[in-house]
Amino acid sequence: MRKLERIVILTGAGISAESGLGTFRDEGGLWAQHRIEDVATPEAFAHDPARVHQFYNVRRVQAAGAKPNAAHQALARLQAAWPGHVLLVTQNVDGLHEKAGAEVVHMHGELSRALCAACEHRWDSPQEMSVGETCPACDAPAARPDIVWFGEMPYHMEQILDAIQTCDLFAAIGTSGQVYPAAGFVEEARMAGAATVELNLRDSDMTHAFEEHVTGPASEIVPQWVDRLLQGR
Repeated sequence: MRKLERIVILTGAGISAESGLGTFRDEGGLWAQHRIEDVATPEAFAHDPARVHQFYNVRRVQAAGAKPNAAHQALARLQAAWPGHVLLVTQNVDGLHEKAGAEVVHMHGELSRALCAACEHRWDSPQEMSVGETCPACDAPAARPDIVWFGEMPYHMEQILDAIQTCDLFAAIGTSGQVYPAAGFVEEARMAGAATVELNLRDSDMTHAFEEHVTGPASEIVPQWVDRLLQGR
């Protein structure tokens, strides 16, 4: 393995599945009961904010009750053992990486945060949000979940792309390879000369783009992968 100095890790919903939080593809899960167009777009919030708030209220309760699994803990261990060298980026909004002790860049927002649609002020959200809640900064009745919905630009993109273009290793864990721009990160890393590895329960839509593939439950394969990285330092 080439010498590693800078590692970028992208995580998706698959890393939290073993903590009891469903992915988009799970049959019978929360997402399967709702169309994305009805609960995860700016248009949906404009059309029926009560439905959108209720959907995220349920997700917030589920996330609050979930515990990080061995995969989350392994990545936190990697960061702690290699301070300043591991950027952890997540598409997840559940907060489980933080519960495990990791530092995370949230590209799709956080369930635990609220956003003012009028002035873009952000604050810690209550457990339940409802229509007409006011912003503590500007008093506008425009509070919404601080979640990046389909059709909106993910957060921290400049920081993430800069890190990918200068990293030695890019890893994607538990991602479907369906949601852009994150699905395109592996191509950015490859063009920059980085090694690439995908760790997933099964092949994703972008598996073909990775040099290395590791399949299996995240709670098993991620700790093993982290151990190999640390042993190879």
